[in-house]
Formats: sequence, C-alpha cells, structure tokens
Amino acid sequence: MSLARSAQLVSVVALAAGGLVALSPGPAHAAAGATLPFTSVEAEAAVTSGTKIGPDYTQGTLASEASGRQAVRLGAGQRVEFTVPRTADAVTVAYSVPDGQSGAMNVYVNGEKLARTLPVTSKYSYVDTPWITGSRTHHLYDNARLLLGQTAQPGDKVAFEAVNTQVTVDVADFEQAGAAASRPAGSVSVTDKGADPTGQGDSTQAFREAIAAARGGTVWIPPGEYRVTSSLSGVENVTLQGAGAWHSVVRASRFIDQSNSAGQVRIRDFAVIGEVTERVDSSPDNFVNGSLGPNSSVSGMWLQHLKVGLWLTGTNDNLVVENNRILDTTADGLNLNGNARGVKVRNNFLRNQGDDALAMWSLNAPDVNSSFENNTVSQPNLANGIAVYGGTDITVRGNLVADTNALGSGIAISNQKFLDPFHPLAGTITVDGNTLVRTGAMNPNWNHPMGALRVDSYDSAIEAQVRITGTTITDSPYSAFEFVSGSGRGFAAKNTTVDGATVNRTGTVVVQAEAPGAATFRNVTATGVGAAGVYNCPFPAGSGTFTLTDGGGNSGWSSTWSDCSTWPRPGQGDPGPDPTRNLARGRAATATGSQDVYTPGKAVDGDAHTYWESANNAFPQSLTIDLGGTEPVRRLVLKLPPQAAWGARTQTLSVQGSTDGSAYSTLVASKEYRFDPATGNTVTVPVTGSLRYLRLHVTGNTGWPAAQFSEVEAYLS
Repeated sequence: MSLARSAQLVSVVALAAGGLVALSPGPAHAAAGATLPFTSVEAEAAVTSGTKIGPDYTQGTLASEASGRQAVRLGAGQRVEFTVPRTADAVTVAYSVPDGQSGAMNVYVNGEKLARTLPVTSKYSYVDTPWITGSRTHHLYDNARLLLGQTAQPGDKVAFEAVNTQVTVDVADFEQAGAAASRPAGSVSVTDKGADPTGQGDSTQAFREAIAAARGGTVWIPPGEYRVTSSLSGVENVTLQGAGAWHSVVRASRFIDQSNSAGQVRIRDFAVIGEVTERVDSSPDNFVNGSLGPNSSVSGMWLQHLKVGLWLTGTNDNLVVENNRILDTTADGLNLNGNARGVKVRNNFLRNQGDDALAMWSLNAPDVNSSFENNTVSQPNLANGIAVYGGTDITVRGNLVADTNALGSGIAISNQKFLDPFHPLAGTITVDGNTLVRTGAMNPNWNHPMGALRVDSYDSAIEAQVRITGTTITDSPYSAFEFVSGSGRGFAAKNTTVDGATVNRTGTVVVQAEAPGAATFRNVTATGVGAAGVYNCPFPAGSGTFTLTDGGGNSGWSSTWSDCSTWPRPGQGDPGPDPTRNLARGRAATATGSQDVYTPGKAVDGDAHTYWESANNAFPQSLTIDLGGTEPVRRLVLKLPPQAAWGARTQTLSVQGSTDGSAYSTLVASKEYRFDPATGNTVTVPVTGSLRYLRLHVTGNTGWPAAQFSEVEAYLS
C-alpha cells in the first residue's frame, strides 16, 4: 500500500508524551512532518497493568530510546490496552524484550483473544558499535506488525499481553491496510518466471528474469512472500511494483546493488524485510546500494531490518524518494553519498535508525540542489535525525524530528568530512519550517551537550549562507541552537541567520555558541529556558569570538551564562543539586592515561558495567573529574563492574581536591580499599572539603597493573 493514498491519509503526530498530540510550527508554516496513513498511540497513554518507565535521557536505557522517552514494561500476564483512534485492520507495535529472548504477545480485540499472536524478539536489537567513539549498546527496540483479520472501529479496544518473556511496549500504529492491489495490464509477474510466493524457494533468478523481460514495462510482485538471496543488478528502465507493502513482501538483506544505471527505475508498493542483526560497514546490506540512475523513484515501500535503506552513490539525478516507511536499520535510513543532483526525499516515515536517519554526505562530489522535505523521523538511537555534511544549495524543509539519542541533534548542518575528497557546505543552505521535539543529547564520550539544531564547522569554516527560518523547538534536554567546531580546532561557524523560531522549554540555553563565528537572530521567542539565554564560550580559548547580532523581535532569552569554565546544568536558573544527586555523573573526566577504549568518561557515565582503566604498568595514575562548580563533597562511592568475573582486588589511592584545577590539596591520605564482588565491588570513602575538581591518585592495584573504576560518584551527604 502506498503511503500516498490521499483518501485514507491521517495527519496525526504522536511523538509527544501523553498520547496523540499534533504539533505545529506556527501560523507561518504548515504542520511539519509527513502525512501518514496510520495513527500512533503511546503506550504510556494507554490502560495497563504493567509498569510505566521514564522519562529518561541517559544513553542506553529503554526509556531514553522510547518515543516520548516513556514506555510500558509488561511482565508475564500483564497487558497494555489501546483505544483504537481510527478505522484499522492492521497494527504495528514498537517493543523491546531482554537481550537473547524471543516470544509472542497475545492480542485481544474488545476482550476477545485472537488466534494469531504478535511475535517479539531481541534478534534485531542490542547493537554494539565499539568503533564509534562514545557509543554504547543501543537499538533496543524493534517493530512488529500484524493484520488483525478484522476491522476495528474508533473507540474499540486492542490489547497486547506478555506471555513468556518481559516486553516493553513503546507505541502502537493503527491503520487500514486494505485489499491487495491488482496486477497492472501487460506486466511481467515474477511468479511467471518461477518465483515462489510461499517464501520457501529461492526467487532470486525469477526476479532477474522478470526484470530482463520487462524492460520498458512493469515487473509485478503479487501478494505473497519471496526469498531473494543475492543482490539484483542491471536494474534500469523498469518499474518494480507490488500489491501493497502489507501484501507483497520480499525477504532480502540486499536487494539492489549496482554502481551505475541508465535510470528510469520506479520501485513501488511492496516491502523489503531483511535479516540484518548487526552493523558491518563493509557489507552492502541495503535495500539499494549504489545508483538507480537519473529520473528514478522509490515510493510506497516498507523497508525494515536492513543496515541502510538507501545508500546512494553514483548518478541519481532527479531521484524522488517519497511515501516510504524505513524502520529498524542498524545504520542510516537514507544517505545521499555524494553527487546527488536534484534529489527529493519527501513525506517518508523513519523510526529506530542506528545512525543518521536522513543524511547527505558530499564525499567525492557535492550533493547539489537536493532536499529533505516533510519527513517524520522518530528515535534515531545513535546520531542525528537529519544531517547535512557538506553540499551546495541544500534544503531541509518541513520535517518533524523527535527523540534523538546519545550522539546527535535533531538537525545537523556540518562540515564534518569523515573522509576525503569532501566538498564543504556552499551556496545557500535552507533550513525552513522544521519542528524538533526532545532533540539534542549529552554526548557520552565528550561529556558535552549537543543542541536540538547544530551548525558545526567541524573540519573547515562555514562559508555557505545558512538560512534557518520558521523553526519550532520543544523540550530540548539541553540547548536549542548550537554553534560548534566539533573537532575542537576552532573553525568559524559563520554566515548564519535564524529568523522566526519558537523555543518551548529548553534544558539549558537557547544559543550554545562554542566556536568563533557569527549569527543573526530575528523573531526568536523562548519560554521555559532552563539556565540562561546564551552560552557564548568559543573553544579553544583564543580561537576568536562568536558575534550574536540581535536582529529584532527576540524575547525570553536575553540573559548570558557568565562562567565559561562550567556547563549550565539542565534546570531553571541552574539550581543547586539535590543532596542525593551524584555530582560526578556526566561530568568532564580526564586521566593521566587510559587503555584502549576504557576512557575516563566511562567512570562517570552512570553505567557500572563500563569502566576506565589507566595505562598499564605505569603507576602512579590519576583520574580527575570536573564537578562543574565548587561543592561541599562529603562522600565518594567508588565502583568496579559487579560481575563475579571481576575477582576481588585492593586499590591503593588518595583523594585530592581543588577549586581552580591548579592547586590541589589532599582530602584523604593514601589508603588501601578492597573491592569484592561478594559485596557489590563497591567502596565508600568519607570526604570533607569544598572542591570543584576531584582527583583520585592511585599507586597500586592487586588485581591488575592499572587503576580501574567503573563509576566514581560524589555526594553532598
């Protein structure tokens, strides 16, 4: 079924906590996001006998990766019951089960148990990408879909019951899948060439023969399931058409892989569902890898369990990608990987991507005059919702992005090159009419907040004209607009105008300026600002200044954060911490040395299973944590991973403190502390002193020739 059937479209945005909420960027722009044929209902807004979790913004937790940062956990026999918001005969549920487990949920319609169940599995979840700095186990959710076998009416009740495994339910999408479409006249059916619609036989050769026979015409994929075991190539001047994404399903982890094509390829109205369970960047585990050629289109597709939906290189001039669903990819949803000219990516829905959901990356050649328009992006769990890395005259317009996690912003406009030859931003970059909800995150490796909308002069100064207009930013956990040189080399982020923006609640500041450069702000209004209007502290020191010009019409964010030596904390007026709050969590950590991936930030990331390890065989070693402000610390809790595999050991250490990061005094003299898994591998150290910088000076460890801490916690009492 194409997402573009206008008679059945419902434009409901269910990305804010509390159920069905429509978000509009204001009277000057139409509602942002895709027009969708389904209506989403949040589990936390439904009736449940389970336990609601969240909200949470900590990387790697079930609540933080959920839509609205909340979900419902079900034990065996517990249910979550949704009120059906529209006529529907099909439902998709975003869920998570514990790692290594699989099972099913019972389904009830108005109290009557269906014969069919909804399968659930961790097979496609719990992805690790240790080569990406700062990443942790992520991609905790998956999506499962079910035809109900009957039509539910608005107000009916549909319930899901955990049976043999714990299930965390995030959101349910209700829709009318409708009947299968009919075969187009004159088309070549894959079944005529021997394809097996039961999914048992290998249909690869039948697809190849049908494509060869249908040049200039249509390949028909009837209702059924078809197994394609290797990539198709030589696809050009042909239409591949199914009976609808709920009816025609291709089981393939690699569908089209070709470096060039004469073009005129039209792919529409079927599903491609893969078996990709981990991210291997050297493997083309994508729906499309390479080129479809000029004047091609992809529409009405359901793409799931792939590495990338479309990784587009070569020639794709005037390609249109529209009205598709891209779910559960281990990397990007779509990437225009250089040389994209006149490409339009519009009205698509993307959920649960393991990298940027939508990206343009101008590698080898610039992306030119291409656009991301009116797409809805939900829960990219490792990077940005929408990212533009270089390119000329690019447009990002009318999109809705929600719930970015860990290493990304809602929208990033960046000169980060990754590889050469790279083509930086040039011409005019138009960012217009976008809505960002709960976007931005704390980068867990840098202990550095990332804004909802980021302009990043990472590898070179921004020379393009960046025009940001008509933006709505709601509930950003940190800042609204960030200007940064992400490499730390102080390239200028300049030539930016922000005109017309509404900022509704931001955890820290409206403008986070950390690079030299300049921007003009006009008609930007803010309410519910957490700490101050502006943080203006270019890095590195001495790299230059950031000039913020008031173009008029601004309100609600006139104050400036005064202390460039500390980050603003989320919360109204930067309040003093709760006495029970761990002052060290998420703070900047440095060390005299570290071993491999066991970096200092692991000791303050809130996860006792990750740890810092100093350089080996090189005592003494020290770990220093900047608490962000001078605090009267009274207690430290030091931890090692709780697993029994960590044998008991004794570390010899002293505690030092400083208010300025230069002169340190000894707060606790050197002493032996025993860490024993039988007692949780945890020790408590009483401390007396007011300090901002906390230093642990370690001279010995009986269990390993290095200093080791999985968590260092500091408390006021």
